[in-house]
Amino acid sequence: MQFAPVEPVNAVVPPALLPIDPREAPVVGGPDGLPAVAPAQLTTEALRRRFAAPPEWTPELRREPRMTDRAPAQAAVLVPIVQRPQGATVLLTERTAHLSNHSGQVAFPGGRVDPEDANIAAAALREAWEEVGLSARFIEVLGSLPTYTTITSFIVTPVVALVKPEFELTINPYEVALAFEVPLAWLMDPANHRRHTVPAPDGTRREWYSMPYQDGTEERFVWGATAGMLRNLYRFLSA
Repeated sequence: MQFAPVEPVNAVVPPALLPIDPREAPVVGGPDGLPAVAPAQLTTEALRRRFAAPPEWTPELRREPRMTDRAPAQAAVLVPIVQRPQGATVLLTERTAHLSNHSGQVAFPGGRVDPEDANIAAAALREAWEEVGLSARFIEVLGSLPTYTTITSFIVTPVVALVKPEFELTINPYEVALAFEVPLAWLMDPANHRRHTVPAPDGTRREWYSMPYQDGTEERFVWGATAGMLRNLYRFLSA
């Protein structure tokens, strides 16, 4: 596989726009009493039914404050739900530490929608292949969530899909340091969601969610746009 640099679309607030490390930002909202999505709602068949007949619901988060003059661009990310025998997981990536922007941050596979892409789902599948070598033959697209506009003016459509666990990944080393999985049940439990806010240099405030996951001895700090889209997935599945 030939690798080429890809531009992150679900990256979070650039550190230059924050006065402190996001991990050290004050937590202004923790567990809010909302119930976790029931395990029965996270099975393969339950997820298929939910996307086949969506309920009425309202996404909690739709856009971040705009911090660039660039023209808005359409983008897609894949939300890959891996069908593990012990329970579904979500496949996420961590960006390489050598990058000047958004290094070491957690993201879904994704990128710009190209003119050659047949549709949004095709763009998400292409990006997943280019970034982590996830083949479309293991993927069953369920549907999409409402768009999420990032601080860098990407209008991102999260494409949610089931992934058969027999896949093997080939990581794009230019952009991705590693790929890892987080239990879907853990992500769909608001007890694990934190809300942060800090003053920004421009006089406004930056707010975001985080979902710090302990992966063995490593903390995977899921935050910003990625956490925002996961929070919307929670709202969708719990509606």
